[in-house]
Amino acid sequence: MQTEYLRTLQVVGQLGSFSRAAFELCVTQSAISQRIKYLEDHYGCLLLDRSGKTPLLTEAGRIVARRAEQILLLEAKLLNELKHQGEKSRLAICCTPTFGVAFLPQVIEQFMLREADNIDLKFMFHSFDRAIKELQENEFDMAVIEHCDQLDVPGFDTIELPRDELVFVSSPALQLPESDLDLKVLFGQCLIARKSNCTSRQLLELNLAKQGCKIEDFKRTVILDDLRLTLETVLGGGGIAFISRSLAAKEIRSGLLREHHVPGFDHVRMRTAVIKSERMHDPAVTKFMNCILCMFPLGHSC
Repeated sequence: MQTEYLRTLQVVGQLGSFSRAAFELCVTQSAISQRIKYLEDHYGCLLLDRSGKTPLLTEAGRIVARRAEQILLLEAKLLNELKHQGEKSRLAICCTPTFGVAFLPQVIEQFMLREADNIDLKFMFHSFDRAIKELQENEFDMAVIEHCDQLDVPGFDTIELPRDELVFVSSPALQLPESDLDLKVLFGQCLIARKSNCTSRQLLELNLAKQGCKIEDFKRTVILDDLRLTLETVLGGGGIAFISRSLAAKEIRSGLLREHHVPGFDHVRMRTAVIKSERMHDPAVTKFMNCILCMFPLGHSC
């Protein structure tokens, strides 16, 4: 059966008119009548009630029209797949800055080694709020984000990744002991902080509030929106920062930085991959996720 016959039944049911349906489909009114009659003969039942001034779908007609919508959607998907056969897949990804700086270069390297000739990529760094907004506006196919609260993004699937540990870091030049520190000791330092829409800043402020304190209790606060510049400033002895341990892991191991925990502080936030539901099993997405999981000790094998 030709699918335009099913489309004809849909249009007549929606418009309630053979003549308007003929205009909409750019065919004669006679052709509309012939198509409907063919469908009724084919299915062996009346699909339209013609007893009134306006043709109405019968119960059987509504069933056929409902299934016709599914068939026409499948046909459109098939035509789209055939149209793009042989073309490169496209994958648009955004991530919050911490994951972008600490892990994305290695992820891209692994992915491009395997898929450089098959997939076109687009990457952007965004804050948590903007990443979610642009995912919902279909600017991206997936995102990797750090966050403090549970995620609820309708139309998207999520994959929980290992949590992100945040610590205070300082240069040995500041002579802060490498142990758990009382907040009063840290308040004597300059804090190198992120903007208020960054989840590391939000986690810090939540922790401070639980202890009856606020960010203004630090000796001084400098706002920097560049994680690399933040790290360089701390390395130079310009202050302390509450940042992801993954960003400073190499410097901590080498002794260039010291890490500090505060008793009673929540030092972890969640990290999640958020993926368009319809692309969850797309080979490009699956391969990119495998490269991400390889970055973590408990991830999948590479």
